[in-house]
Amino acid sequence: MYSNVIVKTPGESYLNGLTTSDLGKPVFEKLLDQHKEYIEALEKCGVTVTHLPASEEFPDSTFVEDAAVLTSDFAVITNPGAESRNGEIKEIEATLKGFYEKLHYIKSPGTLDGGDILQAENNFYIGISERTNEEGALQLKGILEQQGYEATIIPLKEFFHLKTGIAYLGDNRMVVAGEFVDHPAFDSYEKIVIGKEDEYSANCIRVNDYVIIPSGYEETKRKFNEAGYETIELEMSEVQKHDGGLSCLSLRF
Repeated sequence: MYSNVIVKTPGESYLNGLTTSDLGKPVFEKLLDQHKEYIEALEKCGVTVTHLPASEEFPDSTFVEDAAVLTSDFAVITNPGAESRNGEIKEIEATLKGFYEKLHYIKSPGTLDGGDILQAENNFYIGISERTNEEGALQLKGILEQQGYEATIIPLKEFFHLKTGIAYLGDNRMVVAGEFVDHPAFDSYEKIVIGKEDEYSANCIRVNDYVIIPSGYEETKRKFNEAGYETIELEMSEVQKHDGGLSCLSLRF
């Protein structure tokens, strides 16, 4: 159960942010509408939303998930793998100090994006990607294990971030796509498998009584509903244009 969520309004500079996609240039007004609907969906899930203002100097800073890794009793401030994003952690650190007494830090030469970190109860999965290097992954693994958690490092082969293709829904149930469908690290979980054509919808978030999914993926919605979950669908086109998904836009704790 989550009680708090942190989000951040995208600035106009988002239009010039980092992306590996070829989906076209985002439409800013549409992006703002989609972000507003995202916040409304979170509020429907029963959480208190802390809403940070836009920061034009950091085009990608609406993706607040990358700046921290959160547990129930401590936070880890990351060291994002894209140099242009490193300054984002200052605002997130200041905000999290209002919620956490205990903070840890990923330090250079280690790099780590929160989008590469998945928590499933007492287990953390840490992806090594273009943004999270081995040193950063090992630092986080050490921090987590010192606090009694288990941590598994997973080098990525296909996905941009770990959570691009996987999500944990609770109740030992994992949403998996692509390289994670048959990955041995997830053999102990009951799986909801997302097909190749619907891979984007694997980045979903369970927030209390709802699972929030991107709209337009009827097969994914059907699988979730048949598994007993109530879904909220959100249009994510302008977020997807910059490699973003539902999990990227919030810190949930």
